[in-house]
Amino acid sequence: MAGALGQQAAPPASNLTLTQAKEYALRNNPRIHSADSTTEAVGSVVKEVRSARFPTVTGLATGVEAQKSTILAAGMLQTSSLYSRFASGIAVNQLVTDFGRTSSLTQSAELRRQAQGSNGQTVREQVLLQVEQAYFQALGGNAALRAAQAAVNNREVTLRQISALQQSAMRSTLDVRFAEVALSQAQLDVYQTENIATEAQANLAAALGLDHADVFTLADVPLPAALEASPDPRIQEAMQRRPELKTFSLTRDAAHRFADAEARLRLPTVSLLGTAGAIPAGDPRLPDSYSAAGVNINIPILNGGLFNARRAEAEERAAAADSDVRELAVQIAREVRVAWLEANTAARRLDVTARLVAQANEALRLAQTRYDSGLGSIVELSQAQLNQTSAEIQNATARYDYLSSRAALDYATGELQ
Repeated sequence: MAGALGQQAAPPASNLTLTQAKEYALRNNPRIHSADSTTEAVGSVVKEVRSARFPTVTGLATGVEAQKSTILAAGMLQTSSLYSRFASGIAVNQLVTDFGRTSSLTQSAELRRQAQGSNGQTVREQVLLQVEQAYFQALGGNAALRAAQAAVNNREVTLRQISALQQSAMRSTLDVRFAEVALSQAQLDVYQTENIATEAQANLAAALGLDHADVFTLADVPLPAALEASPDPRIQEAMQRRPELKTFSLTRDAAHRFADAEARLRLPTVSLLGTAGAIPAGDPRLPDSYSAAGVNINIPILNGGLFNARRAEAEERAAAADSDVRELAVQIAREVRVAWLEANTAARRLDVTARLVAQANEALRLAQTRYDSGLGSIVELSQAQLNQTSAEIQNATARYDYLSSRAALDYATGELQ
């Protein structure tokens, strides 16, 4: 199974939707495979603990060559005759009761298995958040790159026009130089946005679990429904849905069950013992077969306070787990509030950046008209172009910043699927 999980899935298609990206990441991301393997390992611990309830059967075979009439007189508490023999048989040991200790240990192990399963869900949601935010970052980077390239095209046109006017002595060399500076600035913006877009593609490939960078053609994503007026409903939902809180709650319950098991160490354990076998070859004084059965009761009396110390340690760890659950609930409430505020701010930026683009376009149109009429300077035109490019890039990225902040809010709420 581990070998199969370690193999990378077939590469995703170059044309990628958000749904396809998330599905691929869930199949291929190594963090998910690691969490699944850990859950399987913790599940085996349940079987290990529960095995104490079942009988143990041991096969025995013994061959002895002894001096005739030898007596074992030293080295052990008992003394007995040693006979030359060859014998084989089995020994059976069955726990009758340990007054609930094994049951409590099994329940504790099962709760820890469930906690690890919930932790695996946390890892899945973290991977999905990483995929969504990388996907939106890539879309935003591509949109910003298109805006920057459009600005370069526009300034190249402006530079050609001003250069032609300068050759006709209708514009000064200074105007040409300002137009060249504006073009160079636009080209720098292109290089910067290219780097952002390439980095976003690399982040998306890593989120998908790919060990190499790849370039995907990404489908756009519609805007979600409007935010609620208050984060309070989201906070209540997060308390019910966040897998981390479930993990901590199950871990707390497991700690309490383990503390109960440690408290039962002071109780006796009762076991049934049995053995039987045959002696096909040996001293004639030995019978051809043997068998015995008995009951063993183990009663702890004094052990230097070991059991009391173990119980006290387990109870304190359970109390600490109670506090951890309360602390996590406070942290989750804070995370939801912060995520809601960031999403709300990003939503408000959508309208502002749209207005900013309209205003920058109008300012550029007026600056161009004034410049063409000889009423404005090249500095005024260059500043208007710069403002228009900045507004276009901000507007291009605002949409995807909002989508990214909504993904973070869905994660904080426990709704990321």
